[in-house]
Amino acid sequence: MAHYLAYTSPSRGHLYPIVPMLAELRRRGHTVAVRTLAEEVDRMRSLGFAAAPIAAAIEARALDDWTTTSQTAALAHAARTFIDRAQHEVSDLRAAIAAERPDALLIDVNAWGATAAAETSGLPWALFSPYCLPLPSRDAPPFGLGLAPRPDALGRLRDAIVRRVVHGLINRQLPSLNAMRAGVGARPIAEMDSYAAAAPLVLALTAEPFEYPRRDWPKSVRLVGPGIWDPPSEPPPWLDESSEPLVLVTASTERQDDGRLIETALAGLRDEPMRLVVTTAAIDPARFPAQPRARIERFLPHGPLLARAAVVVCHGGMGITQKALAAGVPVCVVPFGRDQPEVARRVEVAGAGTRLPASRLRPDRLRAAVRKAIACKAGAERIAAAFSAKGAGVAADALEELLPFAQRGRRPAA
Repeated sequence: MAHYLAYTSPSRGHLYPIVPMLAELRRRGHTVAVRTLAEEVDRMRSLGFAAAPIAAAIEARALDDWTTTSQTAALAHAARTFIDRAQHEVSDLRAAIAAERPDALLIDVNAWGATAAAETSGLPWALFSPYCLPLPSRDAPPFGLGLAPRPDALGRLRDAIVRRVVHGLINRQLPSLNAMRAGVGARPIAEMDSYAAAAPLVLALTAEPFEYPRRDWPKSVRLVGPGIWDPPSEPPPWLDESSEPLVLVTASTERQDDGRLIETALAGLRDEPMRLVVTTAAIDPARFPAQPRARIERFLPHGPLLARAAVVVCHGGMGITQKALAAGVPVCVVPFGRDQPEVARRVEVAGAGTRLPASRLRPDRLRAAVRKAIACKAGAERIAAAFSAKGAGVAADALEELLPFAQRGRRPAA
């Protein structure tokens, strides 16, 4: 049996999706250590993992992409954040390796310093990505703007121009990134969107047909399905008080300027024959006026709500979007930034919901998009079936392949 060390960026949206695969490794007899954000250490310990916090300096460098006014600028800001954190991650991961003496490493795709340290550690290691993997492909548009796939000549020309312009801006961070990597002894990378290709194993936490089919991705990339996990909780006692269709409206757990999604949903859906449940997450719920047929809370367990929901209205974070689709619930996505334009476009292309750009957000338009999304139930169920064919077992199998045969887990008989 083996000892795995998982290292995450300071984000619950990057920690929670790997919990099922770590729990599966532990079920198979392996031991697991986790380095993650300080507030989640006790919870991870309660699951049987040897958890400890990442360095405080990493958490102190908050993601500030929400302060920008364009998607390309936001992507560049995010890259700068990951580079600033990287210098602390190198020493932090090395200290964790010295303390844990792991047999293999699992590294967050957003932990650029930890990735460089893993490359030069001499240990087997894998990268995991809980959002749309930005590796380039001839079969899909460049990552970032949420463009629709277009395989004809005009589409290929469009993609080439966009990649040159958008990724040219992001690539301005390459000298800083490669300077950090050189200091660790890792080889330089030529393009920011090819960064993940350096890993011997890449676990993409999604699956086709939600993700676009790619014929030219490296064989190291495995689509293992979304990691669906939330802290255990009881359904709210009021959940069964009404038989009206339930609409779950939710904002990002990472700070961004998406409060007007909630404001617009409250205005646009006020007179619809449905009840609204709103989770404001990073936003103070006191900002929003009370309504008789809407319940507004900062946090609520999404699992019980999704079991009764007719549709989810969200910002397009990969976590809530894939949770909804895994439950067969269609989604109305209003993307504000980060990977959200990519997620919104995938929802639309897969026929599992609707996409409404934030620039077009108005009560009447959102109401129409929600009605249209509800009619996409069959598309959402098709995604749910595809997700259910993947899962923690597939991810754990891939992680065991990193190890010598003698260390691999023995699966119990069926």
